[in-house]
Amino acid sequence: MSAAMEQEKARAATWFRSLRDEIVAAFEALEESHPGAEPLGRFELIPTERTAEDGSDAGGGLMSVMRGGRVFEKVGVNVSEVFGTLGEAAQRSMAARGVPGVEDDPRFWASGISLVAHMQNPHCPAVHMNTRMFWTPAAWWFGGGSDLNPCLEYAEDTAHFHAVQKAHLDPHGAQLYPELKAWADEYFYIPHRKRARGVGGIFMDDRNTGEWEADFALTQDIGRAFLPAYLPLVEKRRVQSWGEAEKEAQLVHRGLYAEYNLVYDRGTKFGLATGHDANAVLMSLPPMAKWV
Repeated sequence: MSAAMEQEKARAATWFRSLRDEIVAAFEALEESHPGAEPLGRFELIPTERTAEDGSDAGGGLMSVMRGGRVFEKVGVNVSEVFGTLGEAAQRSMAARGVPGVEDDPRFWASGISLVAHMQNPHCPAVHMNTRMFWTPAAWWFGGGSDLNPCLEYAEDTAHFHAVQKAHLDPHGAQLYPELKAWADEYFYIPHRKRARGVGGIFMDDRNTGEWEADFALTQDIGRAFLPAYLPLVEKRRVQSWGEAEKEAQLVHRGLYAEYNLVYDRGTKFGLATGHDANAVLMSLPPMAKWV
């Protein structure tokens, strides 16, 4: 591996950690500014470790999870940096996606940030965000995006979320936002329910134009778009009153979210298949859900 690629991997991992720090601070500030007698939510920091089959170190990460806050019922902002050897199932999956050389040299390295927020107030939308870099000896790529998952939809909230995404993507090419929006619509579709998981967002995977700096800059802007796209929606909706009907709608929608993540989500499957901490991988699941 070249020294340049080692530096690039380190830069990517550092960026994901700094984005985590910014988001955690912003979410705790929301908790502090929200009126109420309930205890303030605070993130619990839990280091994670990954061990190879021979017992050697294979990386790890940091789980940052807040439960039972004033605004957030459960939110996780995880970062990871893992490495090792891909198993046979993962090799076949990546070869099928066109990744070259994985069967001849199945070593890999990956780093990223993954966020899922489930809210106390049903008027506040749930949200998901993930960005990552993946490396094998024959290829590297970036992936990720963010999508909004309201149980009670507001057209103006959806429009704001998408407008901020578009504004951050447009400097990288006018064609990118419509491409990544369409990709998100396809990726976050639930076939067995014949409906989308939420109101969409942006998504990409296997991003390698041959220009690492350009692809990294795009990945950073996807991360930078998250807070301005999401925070205003929470600030506006967290003060709305709600009752049993709204909570029922939220719990049922969370069941839909759980179904998608357990059945279809590529990141969930990869994390479990490569032996990463199961609690970190399944952090995305809601604290309570309902099926009717």
